[in-house]
Amino acid sequence: MKALIQRVSHAQVDVAGTTVGNIGPGLLVLLGVDRDDNIATAQKLLHKVLHYRVFADQEGRMNCNIQQAGGSLLVVSQFTLSASTHKGMRPSFTSAAAPALAEEVYHYFHTQAAQILPVQTGKFGADMQVSLCNDGPVTFMLEV
Repeated sequence: MKALIQRVSHAQVDVAGTTVGNIGPGLLVLLGVDRDDNIATAQKLLHKVLHYRVFADQEGRMNCNIQQAGGSLLVVSQFTLSASTHKGMRPSFTSAAAPALAEEVYHYFHTQAAQILPVQTGKFGADMQVSLCNDGPVTFMLEV
């Protein structure tokens, strides 16, 4: 399971011209679910996302996590993160989870996160337009 996290000053996701999620300062989380992932994997990755220190402390160092910074999450499903790009000129998605499993794990991830801090989401499986202002820029790939 993978989460591409981006520290943002704001981010938004639209589906068919309608905004379905938006946040101010926080993290945009693009979430990729692989075929071997499950609820336990989601718990581990959520813990990492919630505790990863990417926000500045009083001295300007990245020593604060999303909870300490008081930010929000925008969680967007992104099956292309599961692509294998090692060979050839076309991605392979054989390692990506089947849609039913991916949706279950995605739903678990964002509903658990919402018990801890403000969370907005995209729409699973939809053609989404994501806009953001990457703060820093700060972007990390987290995997478990």
